[in-house]
Amino acid sequence: MSSIPTLDGITSQTIQTDRLKQHILTSGDSGTPVIFIHGNCSSATFWEETMLRLPAGYYGIAPDQRGYGDTEPLTIDATQGLDDMAADIRALAQTLGLEKYHLVGHSMGGNVAMKMLLLNSAEILSLTLVATGSPYGYSGSMGEDGAPVFADGAPAGGGGGNPDFIRMIAENERGDENQMAPRNVMRAFYYKPPFIPEREEDLLSSLLSTHTGEAHYPGNFVASENWPTVAPGDTGILNALSRHYYDASGIVNIDPKPPILWIRGADDQIVSDMAMFDIAALGALGAVPGYPGTDVCPPQPMIAQTRAVLEQYAANGGSYSEVVLAETGHTPYIEKPAEFDQHFHKNL
Repeated sequence: MSSIPTLDGITSQTIQTDRLKQHILTSGDSGTPVIFIHGNCSSATFWEETMLRLPAGYYGIAPDQRGYGDTEPLTIDATQGLDDMAADIRALAQTLGLEKYHLVGHSMGGNVAMKMLLLNSAEILSLTLVATGSPYGYSGSMGEDGAPVFADGAPAGGGGGNPDFIRMIAENERGDENQMAPRNVMRAFYYKPPFIPEREEDLLSSLLSTHTGEAHYPGNFVASENWPTVAPGDTGILNALSRHYYDASGIVNIDPKPPILWIRGADDQIVSDMAMFDIAALGALGAVPGYPGTDVCPPQPMIAQTRAVLEQYAANGGSYSEVVLAETGHTPYIEKPAEFDQHFHKNL
């Protein structure tokens, strides 16, 4: 059973796959399946309303990924660049007997979904990338081609997590007195202020279900001669997402190529060409001392990178559409559900 209250119409259960015990939420059990993959510092709870709004003939499956929610918290092996998390989702699909399914990934979940395309795109009917991370991961790359900034992976990785935010997740802090309190981070960055969702308490519980530490969020780190003197370690999500280990640009060469919808908010501060969680962008803004300058360590152009890869995906025989919702932050399916569904349902 879920440790977080669920909406009417949502079923909570734990499935034993050949990889781990995975907690999932479902909306129905017949029709064409749609698998929803949540982002960082969240869980399957974020998808409940979206699953309940699926058109007739579809049903939703939203797993908690390892290190989040009520799934068995196995270590995230950063050196696999999210391949372990993609394999978890595919093992779940196989355990449930799903031969074909639609796939939806939000933020870091989009990064996992792109790795699933590389695993076996023939199983995937369509892909919806919601405010997705770049095909070159999060932090540590530059230019539209995603070239690494430094050979050791700096400035990305587990050393870039805010210690106050991490501590308050571990302490299950639900207040709003500290600027980096999880509630305030959600309000400032998950959504475009002043939006506050009706289910804020449950979504906050979802964020607080994140497992912290070297094995999960943010991960470990190693010393570096490069700014800001730390580089990615070998465990944990921020390392797995770093350019040092993560590269999904190979989706341009897969066959078959399912249609891709890329939908995002115009005012997203988490994934952008000047993202507020990219340490290089923070350095450029003067928020991190010792910044060596944009010629040495430029902010990651996340939007430009994603568009460049998807353009090549289309040039190589695939198809994609990009939709940008105005006055919307990092979670368009929660902030603008009607507008989101209009495009999402069309892609199914």
